[in-house]
Amino acid sequence: MYRVFRTYSMDVTSIFVVGIVVFFICINEWIGEKWLIQLPNSFQQLNTIFLSILIEAIPFVLIGVLIAGFIQIFVTEEHIQHLIPKNKVLAVAASCIVGGFFPACECGIVPIVRRLVAKGVPIYAGVGFLLTGPLINPIVIMSTYMAFGNDIKMASLRMGVGFVAALLIAFIISLIYKSNQLKYSAADSASSVKQLEQKTFFHRLEEMVKHSIDEFFDMGKYLFIGAFIAAFLQTYVATSSLFLFGDGLIESTIVMMGLAYILSLCSEADAFIGASFRNLFPSTSILAFLIYGPMIDLKNTIMLLSVFKARFVVTLLFFITIIVFICINLITFI
Repeated sequence: MYRVFRTYSMDVTSIFVVGIVVFFICINEWIGEKWLIQLPNSFQQLNTIFLSILIEAIPFVLIGVLIAGFIQIFVTEEHIQHLIPKNKVLAVAASCIVGGFFPACECGIVPIVRRLVAKGVPIYAGVGFLLTGPLINPIVIMSTYMAFGNDIKMASLRMGVGFVAALLIAFIISLIYKSNQLKYSAADSASSVKQLEQKTFFHRLEEMVKHSIDEFFDMGKYLFIGAFIAAFLQTYVATSSLFLFGDGLIESTIVMMGLAYILSLCSEADAFIGASFRNLFPSTSILAFLIYGPMIDLKNTIMLLSVFKARFVVTLLFFITIIVFICINLITFI
């Protein structure tokens, strides 16, 4: 009964969210032409920011759900067991290294990690992959290098400090949590997997596409909700309010981490936004912006809450914030 109610509520939510997206896409032109009503500038800004976040994120989410579908159909628990080291430290290190070579944003990485964890990857290894994938993959590092005028220093600091922070966070998670922390099991039963293994390659490919479509609609509605909230805050919450903390090194680091969380930028493009703050903030604060945002932001938090238990997400958010803040302030003394 609960499962039927949950499925029904998810379908209703999906329809509602899709309706909101269609509304925001069409509202300016439709009202402007049919009813000649002049919309407030703030509403038009909200519409623009909302759509820009979606346009940035959706291609990476599509890539993510396709990979998640591939993992669900073609990767077995036995494959995972052979690939993941038994030792916790080695497993954390391996997941962070693999994530560093994986071109995905913080939205697209969530469905992939969900499938990996459901297939048997330890939660701490999933966290390592979750943090480094959007942060230090080759595309992100190259965009950082270009955004800061072909300066290798900022790109190197982002990669080095971000990797160390991800290692520390994943290792701390390994000490706290033993179970997978998923809200619901995303893996098929063993019998269903065995049946699929006996099917032809093209039948399994069809099943992969079906799983990817289901994954996209499951994850997509949370992306839309997160993008709308982020756009709303950017439009109606004054950026100047963040400067109430002050303008010292510690205060500016807090401000830039807060901006990274609220803006919810795609990690492949956030370096160009970060570079625009060079005349306002010290380089270490900008580095905090570049490391914290890809690890956790507003829309990503909502997507994580849809997959993992709330207590785990809050704990992860807490340790990401503390570890990144400490690492950023430590490098000022090196």
